Amino acid sequence: MTHVHEFLGSTKLAELEEDPHNHRFAGVSGQVISIGNNHHVHDIITRTDFYEDHFHEICVRSEQETNVGDGKHVHFVHRMTEEAENHEHEFLVATLIQDPIGD
Repeated sequence: MTHVHEFLGSTKLAELEEDPHNHRFAGVSGQVISIGNNHHVHDIITRTDFYEDHFHEICVRSEQETNVGDGKHVHFVHRMTEEAENHEHEFLVATLIQDPIGD
């Protein structure tokens, strides 16, 4: 069954020597991408907030689902943003559960 996940997070600090900063991001994943054996992943495409005239694009694929009980699951992502202003940011995020008020 297809579904999507909400996500929100913050990047880790970058430019530690010149201008230490991070970014925030949020959005909704793409629909299910089957990877076989009854497992799936999702594409996550969004932009971070702006800081001093720049933002970073995030265009990644989640890890497969991690069950959290009661038929619900989340997905983890540990990647890097796209480069902007000669730097990138590491981020680690877990999606929210699918269909939070469903049966």
